[in-house]
Order: sequence, then C-alpha cells, then structure tokens
Amino acid sequence: MPLQLPNSALVDRFIAKSKFYERGIISPKLKDDFISKIQKITWKYKLSESTIGINKTNSVTEIQIFEIELKEKVIPKTVISLIDKAIPYQILYQFKFNDHTAYAITLKGLEGIEKTQANDYYFSEWDEPVQFEFTGTTLESVYQKLIKAFIKHPAKQQDDFKAVIETDHKTKQLEKDIALLAKKISKEKQMNRKVELNKTLLNKQQQLKNLQGGDNHAE
Repeated sequence: MPLQLPNSALVDRFIAKSKFYERGIISPKLKDDFISKIQKITWKYKLSESTIGINKTNSVTEIQIFEIELKEKVIPKTVISLIDKAIPYQILYQFKFNDHTAYAITLKGLEGIEKTQANDYYFSEWDEPVQFEFTGTTLESVYQKLIKAFIKHPAKQQDDFKAVIETDHKTKQLEKDIALLAKKISKEKQMNRKVELNKTLLNKQQQLKNLQGGDNHAE
C-alpha cells in the first residue's frame, strides 16, 4: 500500500550509497553491507512545516522517509544504524525487495525518553499491512504515531508516549529473559535447579502477561 502523503512532501531524490560509507571510518564489513545488500536509496518524502503544514518542535524539526531497494529479502540493520547516525532527522524506512515491502523506524532524539540501544529499532514483517497516520498537532506527535504503528501490545493506546515506550522496553526485555530461561531449562540436568529456573520462568511469563493486558489475577 502506497503512503498517503501530499505531493508537496514528495522529494523523490536518489542518494548515492557512497555518501554514507565515505563520511567517516567504517569497517570493511559495513561497507560491504552497503554495496552487496542495497540496490538503491531514494529520499522519497520530507515532512516539515513547509511541506505538510504541521509545526515542528525542538525534538522533531523534520521527518524523512527513505525508500531502500534491497538485493535480498533481508533488512540490513547495521546499515540503518549508520544512516541514522549520518542524518540528524528522524527517518521512516520503506524497504523494497521485488514486490515485497517492509518498514522500519528508529527511536531517536526525543527528550525524556530513555534510550536502550537494543530497543531503539522497530521493524514490520514483510508485507505486513502497517497503518501509518501522518497527522498531528506537531511533527513530534506525528513521529510518535509512526512509532506506535510498530508496537503490538495494548499499551500503545495510552496517551502518555513515554509510558508506551517504557512498557515496550520492559516487554522486549521480558521476552528476551523468557527465551533465555526456556533454553536454560531445556539444557539443565539437575532437577532442583530446573525447578528453580521454572519458577523464575513462570514469574517472568506472568509479568509479561500483566504488561500485555492479561488477567492480573491469574494463579
């Protein structure tokens, strides 16, 4: 589904890949990712006061939308990190591979939001019908809506964006803890140790259920 944006926001300008990997010293592996995994980068849209008539804030002065054509159906996360460091604005990424589409966005530049590097990136699944709203009282509120579009749990409905992100960070950490505990339990040979790990696992699972809006009174 094409993004519903006015022609006034359209840029549609090709950006040479070398603009990013020649800006500073990067590893040969990262340079290779740019060359071998990316076919083309296009600056598709610029959302600003002058293009869509929505006021900027100190944190969000413009939002860019980049279309990245890939050579394989794998999103190169290291490339996103480098582009985000090179571009001072918030960016919504639209990835293309043949007839397939996926999206990504990075949480950056917002005051009062704790940054935890592992949780800064949000990705859609390939061909997932993500519904983006490009409306708001400020560009910051537009950006917050774009990030919320990637969040699955019910907390995204809260008005307090900081609380939404904190809940999302906690959710991701619990999911990671649960996966690690399940792996440990499957390998543990001692029964008493297995029982203790299982208690911790059940506790983590209940915490996750509560965060996701499950029954707080489950036994």
